[in-house]
Amino acid sequence: MTLKDPYERPVSYLRISVTDRCNLKCRYCRPIGEGERLNQKDLLTFEEIVEVVRILSHKGVRKVRLTGGEPLVRRDIVKLVKALAQIGGLSDLSLTTNGVLLGRYAQDLKDAGLKRVNVSLDSLRPDRFAAITGYAAFHDVWDGIQKALEVGLSPVKINVVALKGMNEDEIEDFVRLTFELPLHVRFIEFMPVGGNPWDSSMVLSCEDIRKKIEPLGNLRPIPSNPLDGPARRFKFEGAKGEIGFISPLSSHFCKDCNRLRLTPDGKIRACLFSDEEVDLKTRLREKGEEGVVDALREALAKKPYIGVRDGFRFRKCQRGMNSIGG
Repeated sequence: MTLKDPYERPVSYLRISVTDRCNLKCRYCRPIGEGERLNQKDLLTFEEIVEVVRILSHKGVRKVRLTGGEPLVRRDIVKLVKALAQIGGLSDLSLTTNGVLLGRYAQDLKDAGLKRVNVSLDSLRPDRFAAITGYAAFHDVWDGIQKALEVGLSPVKINVVALKGMNEDEIEDFVRLTFELPLHVRFIEFMPVGGNPWDSSMVLSCEDIRKKIEPLGNLRPIPSNPLDGPARRFKFEGAKGEIGFISPLSSHFCKDCNRLRLTPDGKIRACLFSDEEVDLKTRLREKGEEGVVDALREALAKKPYIGVRDGFRFRKCQRGMNSIGG
C-alpha cells in the first residue's frame, strides 16, 4: 500500500522533529514572545518514533529526516539513528542540524547509519553569525561541517536562508564554497512560519539570487530524481559541489508535495503552512498500528493542494518552526 492524499500525490517522505529545544536563538526563526518548551513526558519516545517509521515504511515512505529544534541536543540521538537505520524499506535517512554539536557526533552518526546531513548556516562571518544566532559559535559549526565531510556523510548540504539587508552580500561567498569543496549549498526564501518576524521586504527571491551568481560561471541544471526534495539543483562547470534553490514563496511546489511532518509531541501535519494537525501519539498509545493508520488517513484528508498561498494571501501557520520540524 502506498500512501496518497486526495489529489493522488504519493507520500514518501517523513520529517520528524525530535525536540523543540535548540542551542541557538536565531532572530528569524524563534517566535516573538516564545512560550515554554514541551516537557519531556510530552515527547514521543524513541521507541514510538521507530514504531511509526516502521509502519510508514510499509506504506511507501522511503525517506526520513530528523529535525528539531536542534536534534543533536536530545539525549541518545545516535541510538535513535541506529534503530531507524535498521528498518527495512528506507532508502534515505538524514538529519538537519545547526552544526554546533556536529563535530562531536559526526562519526557516531555515520557509524549508526546516517546517510547525509543538512547544516543550517546563514553567514560565513563569525561576527554576523553571532548577531543572527545569539551565540559566537561559527567556528564550532564550520568544524562540524569539515568533520561531516571527513567521516563520509554525503552529501553535506548547507541551508542558507537568504535575507535582504542581512546576508545578501554573502551569496557569492557561499557559492564559491562549491568550487573548492563537495558541498551542496541551498538558498531558501524566508518563509512566514509561526511568530517569526517575517516581513516581505526581507525576502530575497531565488530568481534574484540566480541572477546574482550567474556571472560566476557556467551554471548548469542537474536532473532531479524521485526522492529529491523541492530544491531545483544546479552546478557550476568545474565545481566540486552544487547549488540548490528552494522557493516556497516565489514559485511554490505544493503540487508535487510528497511529505508529512511529525512534531515532537506526536502530531501529524500534512502541510507546513496549515495549522491542521492530527494527534497521532494518543492513537498510537491507545490502538497501536491501527491508531497510526487512522491518524494518517485523517491527516492526508486534510492535506491541501496549495498550501503556501490562498489567492494572493499568505497562509501563515501559528506554530513555530522549531516545534514543527524544519
